Amino acid sequence: MAAMAAGDEHAASEVLRGVARHLNCLNEDNKATRKRALELIRKETLDKGLSGSVLQEVFSALLKPLLKCLSDPMERCRETTIAMITDFIRCVPKPEESLPYLMPCLAQRFGEKEVLEPAEELRLSATEMLTLTVEVCGKHLAPFLSETIRILQRGIVDPFPDVKRESCRCTVNFAKCVPEHFHMQAESLVKPLTLTIAHQHSRVRVSVIEATGAVIQHGSGKNVDDVLSHLAQRLFDDSPQVRKAVTAVVGDWLLHMRDRYSYFHKLIPLLLSNINDEIPEIRLLAADLWRQVGTQWEKENKDDIKDKMDFLLTPPPHYPPGVERPGLGCRELVVRNLGRLVPAITHDVTDWLVPTRVRTSQLLSVLLLHAEDHSTQHLQPLLATLYRACTDTERDVVSSCLAAAKLLGTFVPPTVFLKLLLEHVASPSSSSHPWAPLMVLAAVLGGCSGPLLKPHLQQIANTLVQPDVCQEYQQVMYLEQLSACVEMLLHQCESDCGSVSLQLLQVLVTVQSLSTEPTLSQKALETVQLLCKVQGLDSVMELYRQHMGQLLDWLSTSVNTWSSYSPQRLQLHIIIIQSGPVIGEFLSQLMPLLCSCLQPNRDPEMRMSIFTMFAKLLLDASNTLDSRGCFRDESEKFLCDILLPNLVWHAGRTAAAVRTSVLSCVLALLHGEAITPGQLLCLEEKLSPQVLSSLDEDSQMSRMLACRSLCAILRLVGTSLSHEALNKIYPELLKRLDDSSEEVRSVALQALSLWLSSLTKDYSLDFCTPHLQLLFQQLLLHLDDPDSSVQDRVLETLKKGSSVHPALLKQEVEAVRDKQRSPLYCDLLLQHISSPPTETATG
Repeated sequence: MAAMAAGDEHAASEVLRGVARHLNCLNEDNKATRKRALELIRKETLDKGLSGSVLQEVFSALLKPLLKCLSDPMERCRETTIAMITDFIRCVPKPEESLPYLMPCLAQRFGEKEVLEPAEELRLSATEMLTLTVEVCGKHLAPFLSETIRILQRGIVDPFPDVKRESCRCTVNFAKCVPEHFHMQAESLVKPLTLTIAHQHSRVRVSVIEATGAVIQHGSGKNVDDVLSHLAQRLFDDSPQVRKAVTAVVGDWLLHMRDRYSYFHKLIPLLLSNINDEIPEIRLLAADLWRQVGTQWEKENKDDIKDKMDFLLTPPPHYPPGVERPGLGCRELVVRNLGRLVPAITHDVTDWLVPTRVRTSQLLSVLLLHAEDHSTQHLQPLLATLYRACTDTERDVVSSCLAAAKLLGTFVPPTVFLKLLLEHVASPSSSSHPWAPLMVLAAVLGGCSGPLLKPHLQQIANTLVQPDVCQEYQQVMYLEQLSACVEMLLHQCESDCGSVSLQLLQVLVTVQSLSTEPTLSQKALETVQLLCKVQGLDSVMELYRQHMGQLLDWLSTSVNTWSSYSPQRLQLHIIIIQSGPVIGEFLSQLMPLLCSCLQPNRDPEMRMSIFTMFAKLLLDASNTLDSRGCFRDESEKFLCDILLPNLVWHAGRTAAAVRTSVLSCVLALLHGEAITPGQLLCLEEKLSPQVLSSLDEDSQMSRMLACRSLCAILRLVGTSLSHEALNKIYPELLKRLDDSSEEVRSVALQALSLWLSSLTKDYSLDFCTPHLQLLFQQLLLHLDDPDSSVQDRVLETLKKGSSVHPALLKQEVEAVRDKQRSPLYCDLLLQHISSPPTETATG
């Protein structure tokens, strides 16, 4: 051995003598000379393939001169020097012997601001050399902790991205090599890392995150809070690799960090947030790490949870289908930290950044899946959080929030959640979003099973049907959620909902009555049909037949307070229209209700809307009001007590509009055959004067409806009217021949034609000749109308008159023939009067 050592020393001496002149040249002013000397030194040493021990001796002798060259003005010389030192460190058997000289020099050259190496490629090479030194020297670097940390501090914030990455890699290796010393100065690396963690290059961000993991893992444990917020921001990084790095680092902390129990409540959200990542690889990694964390915690705390391990392995009843239940350790970790997690969730779910709100709402679902029935004790703040989250403008936030609410319904007993939820529904704290409690209620009901809900159906339905709940707000969103609550009850409880069928129908009627959106109204009607289906009813009409009496009583309780703003009038509209022929079975309740709300002293706009609705019903009376043939018994009372009092003239446009709507009802009553001719004849003396006075209304529609009503009266009972009654009608109709509306003129002529057809043999021509003479004279004036279509209609009307008193008509025509612009129509009329009446063919 001694001989071998002596041989190595001799060989080393020979090598050093061979490079002695080159070493002297390193001090020359000529940069080419220095460069040439360095190349020759390499050629005579590293390139010779010397043995390790010889190379060790040579390196020890050359180290100081080479370290001086790290400050050489020529970049090429510095580059060659770094490469040579790196190769020596890689090749010599004891590189640690160089550390007392190497580390201070590197710290001075690459760890100080004042003398920083200007060439970024050389800074990278030097950092790579340091990484190699850490790998080959390991624990021998402990005495040089300060120097190494200084270099890494500068490298992590280096402007050159590759230097940043290599410095982070070196940091990870260094922390693992000297963990018992590293913690003393690890804190000094936290600031450079947090300054670099948001670098624009994703690969740099990944390296920084990995280095941060090592620094915290092997540090003093005091800096976790300093880096958590930065890591949390990286959960939203656009780069999947960055998010994956965060997942791996946080999982490693939860498994191996010495003081991890103190930070579980801060680290668990970071790992669980990535269980919902959009990248499958990250989701699987997060789930796998979380399982490991839970399993490890189980082993470490098996004495504390022994009973639970033995008895709580069966999932709770009605566990969400298709969802894998987390392990006991995972569940216990969440349960024990939930009290500290909920306030953070509450805070972040309203963050100004959309990604934060989305991730937080997703995290809430994950936490509640783990907490199961333990979420009961945190129900109040959880509900408050859900109310805020479901008002978010971001759809993903709302959907995750509703998924979380559904889990509450699955795990929390209905007695508990209903006590709080129904109180919030009945008196929502936020007037700007009053629908939030309803939205959460619908979701919670969706998570609860039907058998558990059944005992509480009355309580839920009675709350929903309260006027303050179902009639207070008209926002589309509010009504949608109200309808959704009913729909969810029907889906969950099905036939059991028969016990609250009336209340649910009342809610759905109210939704339809207040809705201004056709899609919402249609959805509510579909829910009404579902209410029929779960009860085994054939149609919506059957459902109304079941509840019509109660519905009308419900409306009657408030009828004396109705106005145009009252939802009850709209509810009445929905009930009557949708019930179809069923309403005809409940006239004894309906008519007093109508009589009360349609008195002339009641709100005019309300009356107008109800009259308009009623006109539609009367036009189809046989399929609505008169479906059982009973409305005819009520029609006289309806006409006398409701319609006619509302036809009395009052000043104002609104009053005129009401009279128009009443006239439409009168016309519909006459056309819909809801009143018999006999009844009409008895009421003619009351009805005709009101209709005749309406012929002078300012409203064209009113005048036209009045004319049409007179046509209907004449058609139904004209031949039964007395001479006096008939003679009161035609003068008013004659006035309408000068109406500004062609349509009114046309209907007035039609009415006059019917009037003439109503004259029977009992009509005394001698006594009534002046009336006929006036009628013929006025008609003949219009026979000369500039409008030929009017002339044609007048001609047809006068032809009807020729069968009543031809001589008188002929006399009047001849008297005016020569006075008209054209005798054509007079001649046609005279020809008609002179021609014999058409005889019926006898075959």
